[in-house]
Amino acid sequence: MYIVVTRSFPPEVGGMQNLMWGLTCSLAKYNLVKVFADFHEQYKDHDQKVSFSIDRVGGIKLLRKHRKSYLVNEFIKKNKNINCVIADHWKSLELIKTTNKKICLIHSKEINHKKGSFANRRILKAFKNIDQVVANSEYTKNLAVEIGIDENKIIVINPGVFPPKKIDKSSIKEAENLLKSKNPRLITVSRFDKRKNHEKVIMALRNLKQIYPNIIYTCIGYGEEEENIKKLTNELELNENVIFLKNITQELKNALVSKSNLFVMPSIIHKTSVEGFGIAYVEAAQYGIPSIGGKDGGASDAIKNNETGIICDGNNLEEIYSSIDLILKNNSYLEMGKKAKDYSTKFEWDNITKEYLKIL
Repeated sequence: MYIVVTRSFPPEVGGMQNLMWGLTCSLAKYNLVKVFADFHEQYKDHDQKVSFSIDRVGGIKLLRKHRKSYLVNEFIKKNKNINCVIADHWKSLELIKTTNKKICLIHSKEINHKKGSFANRRILKAFKNIDQVVANSEYTKNLAVEIGIDENKIIVINPGVFPPKKIDKSSIKEAENLLKSKNPRLITVSRFDKRKNHEKVIMALRNLKQIYPNIIYTCIGYGEEEENIKKLTNELELNENVIFLKNITQELKNALVSKSNLFVMPSIIHKTSVEGFGIAYVEAAQYGIPSIGGKDGGASDAIKNNETGIICDGNNLEEIYSSIDLILKNNSYLEMGKKAKDYSTKFEWDNITKEYLKIL
């Protein structure tokens, strides 16, 4: 039996939630899985449809962590057939007492603290009692080594994706109606925060409009930077060239991605926040859409530079502009898109799970 201890799990929405869901579902094909996850208001409808057991733990964050650890420790005492405990975060394993193998996933942002700081010392203490560390990219592995985690414990396994679902005709039609026959088409699906770098894409769009007057940029997401990005769009007189969407169906989101020409997310490092991998690049690639990612972070694991997209300096506006233009002109996105789609199969869960089974 595998025990999965997670702070991020559906029906809550997000990249980490998708990762832990995909990993758990995939592992359940090979062994019994027991999940300890945080409470969610809609958990009952969700949990009754799955093939594995889930215990939900509520309460304020500090107490929730202690309650969850207690439940996990009690479960371990009563069950002797446990192979491994897998966690999405080092904090999820701090209070777990077991001689069973412990595996912790790392993603970059949660370990990105200055060496010697209180947070760093706490992180290193926690990882001394963890047997195997799974980094989501080479970048995250290098960051972990830099802050003091034992390199011999670390293996890189990229996040996985399920094969893409066929998009229904009504969603395709709705996407086309929103895009209003405009071309070329850029898209970003992410939270609105400084790290995702929507601001620089909007600024590049102002110059791109001179070459491509009918260009359209779709921004799907929400976050603290949303109003700032909308204000910038208005100041640059780009309201006719930018669409802001949130709370849309997964089907419509997929349709909008599939009907775009280029996925753009040239991420940067903002304070301690950094893009550890960027599963959104792979999800776009599944529909034959190439990407532009930033050099700071793990995007280079998801994008093969100059083949399935371009890795650029997200802090350099000119680089972002020229990278977009390079892919758009002469319809280069078509050939890159084909390569991206082929490359995306590498990340399907059936392939990624085999890497986990090697260490389990």
